Amino acid sequence: MQRHARIFLLSIILVIASMILGCVEVEDVEIKPPANFADTFNPNDNWLIYWYICGSNLESGSGAATSDLNEMLQAKLPANVKVLIEAGGSNQWHNALMRSGETNLYLYDSEGLREIATAAYSDMGDAETLATFLQYGKEKFPADHKVFVFWDHGGGSVFGLCQDERTGNILTLNEVRDAFAAVFDANESNPPFEVIGFDTCLMATYEMANDLYGFAHYMVASEELEPGNGWEYTSWLKALGDNPAMSGARLGQVICDSYYKDCASTWTEDTITLSVVDLTKLPNLRIAYENFGIEALRLSAQNPRKFFSMLGRHAQNSENYGGNTQRKGYYDMIDIGDFARNAKELMPQSSTTLIKALDDAVVHKVTGPYRRKGSGLSSFYPYDGGVEMFDMYSNVKAAPNAQKYLYNHLIYGKIPSEAQALLKGTDLQALPQPLGGHIFSIADLEDIKIQIDRKNNAFVQLRAEQFENIANIRCNLAYLDADEDIILYLGSDSNVKIDWNKYTVTDNFDATWIMLDSHPVYIEVTAVDENYVLYSIPIKLNSVRMNLEAGYDYKSGKYKIFGARGVETGGMADKNLIKLKAGDKITTLHYGMTITGEDTDFTEVEVDTFIATDKTNLADERLGDGEYLYCFEFVTPNNESALSQFINFTVENNTITTNELD
Repeated sequence: MQRHARIFLLSIILVIASMILGCVEVEDVEIKPPANFADTFNPNDNWLIYWYICGSNLESGSGAATSDLNEMLQAKLPANVKVLIEAGGSNQWHNALMRSGETNLYLYDSEGLREIATAAYSDMGDAETLATFLQYGKEKFPADHKVFVFWDHGGGSVFGLCQDERTGNILTLNEVRDAFAAVFDANESNPPFEVIGFDTCLMATYEMANDLYGFAHYMVASEELEPGNGWEYTSWLKALGDNPAMSGARLGQVICDSYYKDCASTWTEDTITLSVVDLTKLPNLRIAYENFGIEALRLSAQNPRKFFSMLGRHAQNSENYGGNTQRKGYYDMIDIGDFARNAKELMPQSSTTLIKALDDAVVHKVTGPYRRKGSGLSSFYPYDGGVEMFDMYSNVKAAPNAQKYLYNHLIYGKIPSEAQALLKGTDLQALPQPLGGHIFSIADLEDIKIQIDRKNNAFVQLRAEQFENIANIRCNLAYLDADEDIILYLGSDSNVKIDWNKYTVTDNFDATWIMLDSHPVYIEVTAVDENYVLYSIPIKLNSVRMNLEAGYDYKSGKYKIFGARGVETGGMADKNLIKLKAGDKITTLHYGMTITGEDTDFTEVEVDTFIATDKTNLADERLGDGEYLYCFEFVTPNNESALSQFINFTVENNTITTNELD
C-alpha cells in the first residue's frame, strides 16, 4: 500500500472506530525432459575454477561459506582440475584459514587446500577487486577451460550481487561486465569461460545473461531466492574431477541436479530454481525479447490505460521472485516465459516467438513444487511502481531499450522520442506521438461505497472505465479491541471474488484468518497462481526479526511453512532459509495503533509469543468474537492504491453480522 493510502486508511479507521465504540500437491506444468549432454573436451584438458566468495553476514552469522568450503574438500581432484579461491567481505570467518582483515587467496587441487598469497584487504563489492582476481588467475593458472562462481547474496538485475559486509558495497551488473572486459576479450564463438555461475539469489536474469554474452558459453543461476545450503560443492566438483571431458552444459546440469537433491534432503526445495542458459543463443533471445517490448510499446501508445491494466494483471499472475511486497521489499523480477504465456492474447505477434527463444536458450533447469512455471530466466518488471527502482534499471546497460521505454511510459506517463528508432526494420506499426501526463486515475475509487447483496455479502460495483485503472484487487482486514484500546491491522489478502466482466468485487469473508498454532498472523501475499498462493508473515524467531515464508495449495486446502528468512538489507535478499524446529520461540508481529491516542501511523507491535513444536503449522481458523473492519484495495499497474469505504463485520458465536457504515 502506498503511504498516502495508508494515511487515508488510518484516518478512516479512527473515524469508524469511534462510531463502533460509541454505539502440497501442486499441479505440474509441462517440463522439458533433461538433455543428454555429450562430452566435448579432451579428458586431459586443464580446468580452472575461480571461486569468488564474498562471505558477508552469511559467513559471519552462520558459517555458510565455511560449510561450502568443507563440501569442496570432500571432492578429490585430479592434477588437471584446480579451484582458485578468493574469500573476503565478512566480519568473521568460521574457520582457521580465512582472516577478515586480509584478502584470502587459496588454491585447492590434487595436493589439497593451501594459501598461495596474502594481501591487504580488498573490497569484494568493488569491480577492481573482481578484475584483479580474474587477472591473477589468468596469469598464474592458465587453463584450457575456465569456470567462474560467484558466492554470496544476490539482488537481481537492479541491485546486483556480492555485498561486502565490511564496506557495504555491491557489485552492479555493469561492474561485473566491466571487470570481465578489463581482463578478457569477449568472443561470441569461443568465449573465455565455459561456465559462469551464481551461487546467489535472483541472478538468473536476462540482463545478467546479456552482460555475460561473449564471456561464457553457459550461465548457471537461480531466478528465485536460494536457501542457505546453496550449491552442493562435493558432487559437481567430484563429477568434473572424474570426467574433465564433460561440456559446460553437462557440468551445469550436474550443478542443478545435485543442488535439487541436496535441497530435497534438507527440506528446502519448495521454491527453488536453478537453470543452465546457453549464452550462444542470446542473439535470438535478444531479438525476441526486444520485439516483445516493441509490440507492448505500440499497444501502450494506442490505449495506455487499458493496455497497462491488462499487462499488470498478467504480471500479477506470473511467477515473480524475491517477494515483491511493501514490507518484505521489492526486487521487481518476473519470469519472462510465464509472463509471455499469460500475455499471448494481449501481444500475439511476439509472445510465442519469445517463449520458443527461451526454450532454446535454457537447456536445463530444476524447480521446486511451488515454482514450476519458471522458464529459467527472469527480467525486470516494475511491481513496486516506483521511480527509484526504474531509474536504477534504466542504468543497467544490458537491459533492452524497448523495455526501458515501455516502463518509462508506465512510470512517467510518457514514451521517450528515442523509441521511434526501434521500429525501423520491423513489421509493427509506427508509434503515435509520445504521450505525456498521468495515465491512471483512481481518485474516484477512494472511499467508494460498499453495498450489501441479498446473501449478506459486501460488494462494490464499478464502471468499465474504472476497471481500466486496476491491475489487482485485494482485501484488508483490521481488528478493533476496545478493552486494549488498540487497532490491529491483520494484513491484505487476495481472497476476494472478482468478476472482470461485470466489474464487481465481492468479499469472501468467513470469519476465519490464517493462524500459526492458533495465533493470528499478519500476512502479505507475495505470489498468486491458479494452484497456490505464497505468503510472507513477519515474526520474531528466537528474538530475531524475520519473515516466515509459506504457501497455500488450493488442491489440498492446506498451508505449508517453507521456513524463515532475515529482513533484506541494501537490496540484498537473505539467502539463509531457516526451518522451524521444536523449541523455537516465535513472536507474532502485527501493525497497530491506539484507538483513543494521537497515533498517526501503524507501528510494529509484538502480540503473541509461544514455543514451536514438531507439529507447528498454519491453518485457517475461526477469528474470535469482536469487531472487524474490512475494505477493498484497488491497485493500479504502477502500484498506486485506493481504499474503498469500510464495512463492519461483527463476529459473535460464529455468526457474522455485516453492517454498512455511514
